[in-house]
Amino acid sequence: MFSKYKKSAAPAQVAAKVANIAEVKPAAAPVENRPAASMRKPTPPRAAQAAPADKERKRKERLGEIKIQLHGELLENLNLAALEHASESELRNEISAIATEILEDKGVVLNREDRQTLNKELYDEVTGLGPLESLLQDETISDILVNGPQQIFVERNGKLQLSDVTFKDEKHLLRIIDKIVSAVGRRVDESNPYVDARLADGSRFNAMVPPIAVDGSLVSIRKFKKDKLGIDDLVNFGAFTEEMAAYLQAAVSTRLNVIVSGGTGSGKTTTLNALSSFIDNSERILTIEDTAELQLQQTHVGRMESRPPNVEGKGEVSPRDCLKNALRMRPDRIIVGETRGEEVIDMLQAMNTGHDGSMTTIHANSARDGVSRLENMIAMAGIEMPLKAVRSQISSAVNLIVQASRLQDGSRRMTSITEITGMEGDVISMQEIFRFQRVGLTPDNKIIGHFTATGVRSHFSERFRMWGYDLPASIYEPTTMGAQ
Repeated sequence: MFSKYKKSAAPAQVAAKVANIAEVKPAAAPVENRPAASMRKPTPPRAAQAAPADKERKRKERLGEIKIQLHGELLENLNLAALEHASESELRNEISAIATEILEDKGVVLNREDRQTLNKELYDEVTGLGPLESLLQDETISDILVNGPQQIFVERNGKLQLSDVTFKDEKHLLRIIDKIVSAVGRRVDESNPYVDARLADGSRFNAMVPPIAVDGSLVSIRKFKKDKLGIDDLVNFGAFTEEMAAYLQAAVSTRLNVIVSGGTGSGKTTTLNALSSFIDNSERILTIEDTAELQLQQTHVGRMESRPPNVEGKGEVSPRDCLKNALRMRPDRIIVGETRGEEVIDMLQAMNTGHDGSMTTIHANSARDGVSRLENMIAMAGIEMPLKAVRSQISSAVNLIVQASRLQDGSRRMTSITEITGMEGDVISMQEIFRFQRVGLTPDNKIIGHFTATGVRSHFSERFRMWGYDLPASIYEPTTMGAQ
């Protein structure tokens, strides 16, 4: 009997709908033409071993077909307006009741485990993101990468692995993508085949659909970590040492301008979050991001998020627009989530004109590469300046480059801390203070290495002392620290 959560429908109409559901039964081999037992070939051992796996595959396929059929019925029969005010338990019970009713009418029998699995997946289809929901709930997963409906990879502990989660087909995958982007007022189709969005929990979402994606839609989800990692956590994980943390605390507290450099997935945003914990609570901080990921704990924080153009090509708010407005809002520090375009001009100007202690991240493989990337971004912005003038601007604006890396074993390390000390002729002069020294590999391919100081005293030692951060000389002595 239909409850308050179901649309009203005449019994005859409901019966007609139920009758349209194709009954899913495992295929049975015809018995008439089977050879006698004595004439049959013995079953190869390999086939016998493969039977359980094949049975499990067919079971999943069968459940998948039933789920797709029931999902369509649920959307037609559920009163979605009433569901907005229903609790989770009420909705789960209602979905279970409708599914049970339809399955009984069609004579489809499922065991207890399959029925529970089906009810959970139906709930995820109606309220969440279908097959992706279980991956989003898994705290051990940091990235979800979808290569078409049948191949979903996840990243755990810095390593990619193929999951056993799949979509029914490309149409099913496109429906979930459309559900995500429509919730944030975007669309994705042949005329606009790629999209950036943010999930309700803050996770970063990117999708590209056919015909640009050749073998099926491509989806990338960078999961949002609810519990941010602090400096102590990163030290305990071996990302860097206590001596490096003491140096970084002095650098951030004395308002040096810091760039966190690294590749994709190297931990740049996590490092930036950790460094921001050293900012005094009395300072006004403005953050600018493409996708809001920073989790600053200070009292006085203004957050801004850029916006892409709408379907008509209007309404774009670029990071540069946000940065220009931020400069008019009396910030003590400006933190840009990632600098990758013409906003680099305004960022360097802000660092040079009284907003000391500003921070940002860039994509680069080393500190020297990071400087070159800044030069290239200025050139791509269309600013015609002599190279020496560009380098002079960079050397006076940026004080410190922190290099984060994801190593081949999946671990993340702060592999270098480098100071920019000025200009020597036409070249930006730099000095490395700390580095991660690799030694070798264990038999299970884990990297062996240690952090060490280079023996070079900080260019900003006097500044640290004047601000009350008189670091001991021993911190710069080249010793093996935090051996892995």
